[in-house]
Amino acid sequence: MEVAGAELCSPLPRRWAHTQGVAERAIEVREVLGAGAGLLHAAATLHDVGYAPRLAEHSFALLEAEERGLREELATEFPLLDEPLLVDALVYCDMTTTPDGDRSTAQDRVAEIRSRYVDDSLVGRFIRRAAPEIFASVERVEAALTAQPR
Repeated sequence: MEVAGAELCSPLPRRWAHTQGVAERAIEVREVLGAGAGLLHAAATLHDVGYAPRLAEHSFALLEAEERGLREELATEFPLLDEPLLVDALVYCDMTTTPDGDRSTAQDRVAEIRSRYVDDSLVGRFIRRAAPEIFASVERVEAALTAQPR
């Protein structure tokens, strides 16, 4: 949390609020991951640190890399995790948290992102392509949470 806070708190306070909310969601869903809970929390805490002015270079992983013509390079350097629920959980945490760190539905979050970008922009194209997978990830995590004994 220190690294993310140091990089985001002052230059991007709204992004920092979002990051803190995503980290809180990660704590809430930890029971569905078992041993992967610590990794989820670390990923949630750092997931937007790339937006920090000192570090801004990459975001939106493979789909954005594809839009930039860099998918193969990124996939080679950073292979996908073989833990689908962990990846789903990070998507869930990110896409159910507003830019201000509050709770949201994935549908509202995607709509909020789309409202900030024109459809033909890099992010606009990405979010349209990613929305079905975002919603599927959120549904899988919600199902896993529902299946947990209370």
